[in-house]
Amino acid sequence: MSDKKVSRPCHHCKSRSASAPTDTSKIHYEKFWLYRHCSSVQQRDRQAQKAGQLFSGLLAMNVVFLGSAFISSMIFNQVAITLADVWILLSILKVLCLFWIIYYLLGTSRQPHAVLYRDSHAGAIWIRGSVLLFGTCSILLNVFQIGYSTILIHCKSRVEIVFPSIGILFICTQAYFLWHHSKDCIQVQHNFTRCGLMLTIATNLLRWLLAVTNDTLHVEIESQLREVERRFAGKAPSSHPHWCNETTSCTCPNTTICQVFQKGYILLYPFNTEYCLVCCSVLYVMWKNVGRRISHHHIPHTKPKFKFQGVVFGPLLGTAAVIIGACVFMMYQIQATSLAPSRQVFVIYYSYYIVLLPLMSVGAVIGTIIHALEKKELDTLKNPTRSLDVVLLMGAALGQIGMSYFSIVALVATDPRDLLNSLILSYSILLIFQNITQNVFVIDGLHRRRTPPGKEEDTKEQNREAYSQRRVSVLELGQEIRKASLSYIHTYSHLSWKRRVLREISFFLVLCNIILWVMPTFGAHPVFENGMERSFYGYSTWFVIVNFGLPLGVFYRMHSVGGLLEVYVTA
Repeated sequence: MSDKKVSRPCHHCKSRSASAPTDTSKIHYEKFWLYRHCSSVQQRDRQAQKAGQLFSGLLAMNVVFLGSAFISSMIFNQVAITLADVWILLSILKVLCLFWIIYYLLGTSRQPHAVLYRDSHAGAIWIRGSVLLFGTCSILLNVFQIGYSTILIHCKSRVEIVFPSIGILFICTQAYFLWHHSKDCIQVQHNFTRCGLMLTIATNLLRWLLAVTNDTLHVEIESQLREVERRFAGKAPSSHPHWCNETTSCTCPNTTICQVFQKGYILLYPFNTEYCLVCCSVLYVMWKNVGRRISHHHIPHTKPKFKFQGVVFGPLLGTAAVIIGACVFMMYQIQATSLAPSRQVFVIYYSYYIVLLPLMSVGAVIGTIIHALEKKELDTLKNPTRSLDVVLLMGAALGQIGMSYFSIVALVATDPRDLLNSLILSYSILLIFQNITQNVFVIDGLHRRRTPPGKEEDTKEQNREAYSQRRVSVLELGQEIRKASLSYIHTYSHLSWKRRVLREISFFLVLCNIILWVMPTFGAHPVFENGMERSFYGYSTWFVIVNFGLPLGVFYRMHSVGGLLEVYVTA
């Protein structure tokens, strides 16, 4: 596996625009020993690219299977394989990834003609911002874990301090790498770069799998809470499960700092799984872009801009949904942090979802019908970012859909006639339908070509920019506001009814998905705290189901916002 080297230096290749034509002498054609006898250079390049993707994919598959075997052995045979063994394996993988990322930053990306092209669709600002946000929360999570283990150092292993320390270094380095290089279409050291990216993807997948299945600290905290309840009730500690007795010897002291570490760990736990999923999606796009040469018709001449035009009812309804959702969320959180949530709060929480989800589903269905009535051509150009968006929307929706089906089975098998159970059952069914309809609407909209703006709109935009650039005196302020309002109303009235409805629906769904992202992300987890599914499936089983589905659901809402904004812009 070798790549052709070009000795001609280029001091301005990194600042070179992707739209500029590229000299063929600067192209690093790929080579592979299996295809060294191909007569055409281009054919040999294509075959070598496929072979490189195959071998790097096999590397990632073997790493994931090895890590999964370790994690599964830890779950089913805690004597032979312990959690510390899994941490050691992941630490080795993280160190290898760190070495490769540093080599890429200091070596590969600085070679002559290394980055001749940059994918304008990859590494959108919202997904890079998500990497920073979730990365920061993951760092705080590791800090809380280090603090918690330090307080209990007399009964904790030193690995529990070393592992999160390596995790902090890995998260910081990876976040910097993805922020600055997520758009790169690397043209040198193709095979080594692909293997490094796939190793990093496999490491993030194993981190996610461990976070989903490892409930050790949660069980410790739960056992300590039950121990306190037993002391107040005056019961003997021997009447509870064996894992309670195992953890009472390592109890967090009754201090404020230890309770802060415990609550902070539980609150930030979903962000760690979210960070792993977002990083995997960005790294996969980079892997697909290795060796990619972007032709001129792939390069957009005008960068799409978000303009708040042609929407009235969507922002109003969406803002109302956000405000009501925020009130319900705060009401639930106040009770959940002070004492056990009451039955009435659960009824209010699920009733809000039962009202909002049908509205979102109806909007998505109407938008899909309008897409079918339009005569826009489909965009069939090769676009790895859009292809990944479709896969992620379909895959991430499986989290909420899977949890909903588990809830439906538990509810039907117990008491579906109860008021709260019937609300949860309706919520689960409506959530499945809403995910499906929204996916169809967004995926269909992503494949529609952008409608070119008319000359009249361009003239109005130039006039508005001219107005904004002038200094407006106090006497002219009212007149300028009146002109801006008339211009907005005129633009709204001149949009076709199809584009107008699509923009209204897209904006409404954006705001709804934002509030549905905020509520489970920042602590509202009634699906775990209502106790019904947990008592039906058992604590450990329902913990794995929730930690598998909840991060995917949060990721789905966040990813849907980006897709809906794209649909809004293209309308």
